Amino acid sequence: MKELGQRRWWIGTLLLLSTIINYMDRQTLSVLAPYLKAEFSWRNSDFALLIIAFRVAYAVMQALSGRVIDRLGTRNGLTISVLWYSCAAALTSLATGLKSFCLFRFLLGTGEAANWPGATKAVSEWFPRQERGWAVALFDSGSSVGGAIAPFLVLSIYHAFGNWRPVFILISLLGFVWVLLWRLNYHPPQAHPRISESERRMILEDRHQSDSSDGQADSIRPSVAQLLRVPQTWGVILGRSLTDPVWFFVTDWFAIYLVSKGFKLEESLMGFWVPFLAADLGNFFGGGLSSWLIKRGWSVGRARKFVVFVCGLGMLNMAAAAFLSRFLLLVAIFAVSTFSYAAWSTMAIVLPSDLYPTHTVATVSGMSGAGAGIGTIFSTYLIGKIADRYSFEPILMAASVIPFIATLLVLGLVRNNRYSGNGWIRRI
Repeated sequence: MKELGQRRWWIGTLLLLSTIINYMDRQTLSVLAPYLKAEFSWRNSDFALLIIAFRVAYAVMQALSGRVIDRLGTRNGLTISVLWYSCAAALTSLATGLKSFCLFRFLLGTGEAANWPGATKAVSEWFPRQERGWAVALFDSGSSVGGAIAPFLVLSIYHAFGNWRPVFILISLLGFVWVLLWRLNYHPPQAHPRISESERRMILEDRHQSDSSDGQADSIRPSVAQLLRVPQTWGVILGRSLTDPVWFFVTDWFAIYLVSKGFKLEESLMGFWVPFLAADLGNFFGGGLSSWLIKRGWSVGRARKFVVFVCGLGMLNMAAAAFLSRFLLLVAIFAVSTFSYAAWSTMAIVLPSDLYPTHTVATVSGMSGAGAGIGTIFSTYLIGKIADRYSFEPILMAASVIPFIATLLVLGLVRNNRYSGNGWIRRI
């Protein structure tokens, strides 16, 4: 490994940092939510509108940004994305009420949508198939790292200034620093000026073998209509559409949920980050287990789907939280669920790079992200209404059952066979 060089893992680290910053920007509002709700007299349904404003932009732009990144390239696509959402995050400090908050959250979602399609495309460009599970786990773990760091950093800044407005500005500065690092370090492996020849050869040979193993060519660009005709695409889209709302329920509502159970936010910080830490471990469990199974001789598809099945079972435990009130038990339940979700999500995110030609990966990833966005918008609206009228208990029950339905859909639709119509779906 040493002789090959480690440039690809430096690229993976930059993707990790991008995801951390992405999540810190979006989590700033969630952490400040109890204070903002009190200052502006918002109900849960009002707060849901802020989340929906973000999700609408996020859903639409996931589909569009994936196609755009496939056209512009990873380097330019992610540069534009991070610059956009960093500006939007800073501008949030100017908000004066619900409508202006909704506007700035919409702008934030517009920019942040490109992170996952772009990062997935970068992984397909830089990593051989047996390492992609690890690489996706690395960058996707940034969501839990960012979610875990945000409460401490956001509340520290808030208490230091005694005001929420500087928080948005100071957190947003991280994105501008990242863009500089990205522009200095990212190029495709075939054109990178600081990669060893052995590492470049290994990456390009693996890509050629992947794209030619089923008679494919890297230049193939199936249309969106062609992509939607195959069951594998729907397996990827529906899988994320039904599971991502569970994660965003935790990231967007966990602070409010804890307060609703009678726990004070400042006194609950140590428990607040546990589900995010568990998710971080889950990312590497999913990526590591699937990569280990592939090295043991399992097919890529069988290894990925085994992790999906096991973790689909793990997410079923969320329902138990509906019947518990002890803080440590609640945190443990959420931790098991987010661990399972993160491992499951790692498989869902890596599947486009397993199944499709390189020039199509961001498009499919964006389509699945758009589906996840639509699912999250719908669930967020229901969460706000149900939490105001009833409680969080029915929400917890649904958050355990729906991901298992997603698991069954992925197992049935992501088939380990060649698509006979066009020949561009890889056998996994």
